[in-house]
Amino acid sequence: MRLIAGAFVVFLALTVGAAAAPITYTAVLSGAAEDPPNGSLGSGTATVTIDTVAHTLDVSADFADLTGLTTASHIHCCTAVPGAGNIGVATETPSFGLFPLGVTSGSFSQSFDLTDLASFNAPFVTANGGTAAGAEAALAAGLAGGMAYLNIHSEFARGGEIRGFLTEEEVPVPEPVSLGLLALGLAGLAARRRRA
Repeated sequence: MRLIAGAFVVFLALTVGAAAAPITYTAVLSGAAEDPPNGSLGSGTATVTIDTVAHTLDVSADFADLTGLTTASHIHCCTAVPGAGNIGVATETPSFGLFPLGVTSGSFSQSFDLTDLASFNAPFVTANGGTAAGAEAALAAGLAGGMAYLNIHSEFARGGEIRGFLTEEEVPVPEPVSLGLLALGLAGLAARRRRA
């Protein structure tokens, strides 16, 4: 009986931990995804992970073959319609602090403290209650709703040369019932071994 109770505790820990896990979003960046589309042959990918428990935002991007030299990059949020339209900048301006500027190809990775107002664009904070917590909640909701995009601006396209809407990365997660059945199965197996 103790083993079954222990298995149930493991089951609860797994299901509660899964609910609090960071969420990762990805995007493929292109000139065709800009609004309006442009003729850039540049391409890229972006990965954004938000953790509303740790209050962090991890952003990374790789890009190549831009037509113009980079001038800025940031996340825009939150469009009126998922996957479409233009909207103001949500994250720090004029660009991510570590983003490579003046190049046509490169890589970028930076972590942000979402309790720090400097991680956000001031008008985005103002529009969302005037606090870092309000801005974090709005950004998290925009990401979850498909209403946020990562944009790379250049001399070729000041409004944005390549961009992509961020969508949740598909990660297979066991259903809670499956985890419970697994825990019970393991408990039964352990009980049989002890009897043998």
